[in-house]
Amino acid sequence: MGLDQLTPEQQADVMRVRKRVIEAIGRNMDLYGISLSTGHLYGLLFFANKPMTLDEMGLEMKMSKTSMSTGVRTLLDLKMVNKVWEKGSRKDLYEVEYDWYQTFTDYFAIKWRKAVESNILILRRSIEEMNKWLATETEGAITAVLQEDCRKMGEAVKYYKWLDRLIDAMESGEIYQLVPKE
Repeated sequence: MGLDQLTPEQQADVMRVRKRVIEAIGRNMDLYGISLSTGHLYGLLFFANKPMTLDEMGLEMKMSKTSMSTGVRTLLDLKMVNKVWEKGSRKDLYEVEYDWYQTFTDYFAIKWRKAVESNILILRRSIEEMNKWLATETEGAITAVLQEDCRKMGEAVKYYKWLDRLIDAMESGEIYQLVPKE
């Protein structure tokens, strides 16, 4: 049901409450590394009754189509909005992903997987380099330092392997067996 079926006073009251929620969403999107304006865009789409074009979003938010495009692209990359097709429309339309559980899972899986892969690669290369160095050093203070650093980095690799399994559990939905959705 659209706001156009409400009285002007009811519309104003609903919009006041929605603006409060949109502002909170925008501020909290910082947790996701998303700008305030992109968070506001997500909030706008959250309350939209139908998919919106970039032009419609720009008019509503009083922002340029370029800014809208950048924000939507960010939200698309994070799987927080979806591009939808509507018969008779030649413009791209976007709607919010209402499954916040899936949004959370997708976002953190994307971000964490990238960090895990990068960090494991660096740690393994560093361990390999230190082990080569250890092969040439048989005694002295450097040997103890290298061994301790290799041990610490080995523990870090174990953590990242665990985090990788956690990501797998999130992506497969197994996580919801441990922490059920409400």
